[in-house]
Amino acid sequence: MQLFVNKGSIVREIWGKSDTTLFIFAGAAAEFALNKAVDWLYFTGRLPADPLGRLFSTVAYAQQIVFSNHSDALQAIDRIAAIHQGVENARGSQIPDWAYRDVLFMLIDYSIRSYELLERKLTEAEKEEVFNVFYRVGHRMGIAGLPATYASWLIMRDDHLQHNMINSRFTTDLFKQYRKHLGWLRYILLKQVQVLVVPPRVNHLLNLGRTPLLMPVIWLYKLSRNIKLDWLVKEAILPPRYKAQIRNLDISA
Repeated sequence: MQLFVNKGSIVREIWGKSDTTLFIFAGAAAEFALNKAVDWLYFTGRLPADPLGRLFSTVAYAQQIVFSNHSDALQAIDRIAAIHQGVENARGSQIPDWAYRDVLFMLIDYSIRSYELLERKLTEAEKEEVFNVFYRVGHRMGIAGLPATYASWLIMRDDHLQHNMINSRFTTDLFKQYRKHLGWLRYILLKQVQVLVVPPRVNHLLNLGRTPLLMPVIWLYKLSRNIKLDWLVKEAILPPRYKAQIRNLDISA
């Protein structure tokens, strides 16, 4: 059986662990709020109404692609493309190609950043592998203007960070929704995770702060994994009703 992502791939290791997956979407939650095309996420009203639910549905799609056979993964990608096309038809306009690229670039960047924060530095070959997997996702979706190599992606990623983000009223509202659905303490924790994983440009626009107060907690968390208590920390990050979804993120285990 042909797999979309080969067994032993670093991408399976990254996306098979709930901690790295949660950190990926903590970073993406920050950058989503700054994207100049974030109004598209508000068009259906689903994101501001249930940002955590949207997080888990997005994770489910991403993991389905990473851990499926080739045929099933392509079907999942096609469903994502069809959903977006339906939104475009309903609004009567098209999502810009650069906005599609931005989302894909987030998945690449935060996959690397989150894994390196929680595990170890990736080799250049492993970073290339992360890029190649999501390049194939973007190519299947028909996203125009994708960089062909990891090296060219680095250049384009920096350009997108400089030109495609703005702190707008949508930014303010989305962070209000994060706080509403997480509660004050978990909201503070989310922002501290974001300090650790987002690029400097994102941090600057959101004014998250330069001091990673959570770093000592990260070291304690790594220790907790050795004594099998990390699930307590993970369940403290999100409200109790999401316990089952958090545990289901650990595919590789």
